[in-house]
Amino acid sequence: MSDDKKITVERSIDAPTDALFDILSNPERHLELDGSGFIVSLEHGDRISEVGQVFTFNMSGDHMGGDYKTDNHVSGYAKNKLLAWKTAPAGTEPPGWEWLWELEADGPDATTVRLTYDWSAVTDPKLTPLFPLVSAEQLDDSLNKLAAAV
Repeated sequence: MSDDKKITVERSIDAPTDALFDILSNPERHLELDGSGFIVSLEHGDRISEVGQVFTFNMSGDHMGGDYKTDNHVSGYAKNKLLAWKTAPAGTEPPGWEWLWELEADGPDATTVRLTYDWSAVTDPKLTPLFPLVSAEQLDDSLNKLAAAV
């Protein structure tokens, strides 16, 4: 599903929700899940355990002229069900885009995983032309990588 300011992809993964959540809540694992190819490494960040935490990635992309860093502010957390964060250039407040992972058990050994990339709150006219930076295909790739990682 997508609209003009949000893209959502979904698939069933043959793994329990807790195993998937364990991977997603560990920022050190995000490089192996990144379908966009922008993440280079984790600069710092602990396992996600509550709203308000911040983890920082070293990134690279032509849209930013090469190497840059992002601070990711955890905006949603429900153990084994939900992880969300708002991304911002390091040292700044989030300007309006958010990543949302939702997990729904399909029995003991399968989970429906939804990944949403939402930029509907971006209002800066300098930023709006950049979106979407990530395609539905790249989000699908992240789901495939999560399935492979588990």
